[in-house]
Amino acid sequence: MINKGLSNVGIFLLNMLSLLPLFILYRLADAFYMLIFYVFGYRRKVVKENLVNAFPEKTATEIYAIEKRFYKFLASLFIEVIKMKSISKKELNKRVKFKNTDLVEAYLKNNESVIFCSSHYGNYEWVCMAIGLNFSGEHYPIYKPLSSESFNNWFLTMRSKFGNQMVAMRQTLRAIQASKNVATMFTFGSDQAPSKDESNYWTMFLNQESSIQLGVEKIARKTNRPVFYLKINHLKRGYYEVDCVPICLNPAETAEFEITEMHTHFLEDMIKEAPAYWLWSHRRWKYKPEQKVQKVAADQNVMDAMV
Repeated sequence: MINKGLSNVGIFLLNMLSLLPLFILYRLADAFYMLIFYVFGYRRKVVKENLVNAFPEKTATEIYAIEKRFYKFLASLFIEVIKMKSISKKELNKRVKFKNTDLVEAYLKNNESVIFCSSHYGNYEWVCMAIGLNFSGEHYPIYKPLSSESFNNWFLTMRSKFGNQMVAMRQTLRAIQASKNVATMFTFGSDQAPSKDESNYWTMFLNQESSIQLGVEKIARKTNRPVFYLKINHLKRGYYEVDCVPICLNPAETAEFEITEMHTHFLEDMIKEAPAYWLWSHRRWKYKPEQKVQKVAADQNVMDAMV
């Protein structure tokens, strides 16, 4: 009860903060950057380790420069997420522009559905919100519920304010089945690391063996929905351009794991192009392939003991 009360107080304060204009919020972001980078060192060990492992060819000076740019962007991203509560359609459309949408619209106008691959790059939250305003089909973003019910509901309210129909990860297949007769866009965060038990496919990503979600590929191949990557370009503070890049238009004709490799390495190239705008503070590589092997072996030992 106490935790819920504190969460509600926090949400109230965030809602009030959201009412401030962005030029003031960005001044707060500058101060927030100083705190999380220089004073508290928020996850700096994780960020530095991720960057060093991803870019072994870069010098310590180059890594430090990327690290600083990342934290400056992270502070702005935090403020922009808060602004989602009060941002208007006009303001959002001014700050998030889509290009190369004709092919996507051709499918939707023909009552065919598509799959969007996204990632924790740039302001993925604003981009996800803006999809509902810029395309004719119904938009179903897939999300992972937060542990706090209060904050989970707060995020759901903001994310769905412009027509998005949020779908919890475990409800994806049910939502696809329920909407099969209408033109839809299902958006997946393709860089979300699977849990240890679900880490069934590994590939090289940013110089490290990485477990990859297979949801995009499984659904694309089963339904033959074309797959587009939402390439987010950070133009300047608070302004983004989203290129709708087709990466697979005939999924049913692909080999197993082919689509997974496509979207994984597309993201890798995007990160290498401008690395400061990916979410390096996530513990993306906390599970290793050998841990999966050990678990499989342990499970097999249990099965053998039961026989």
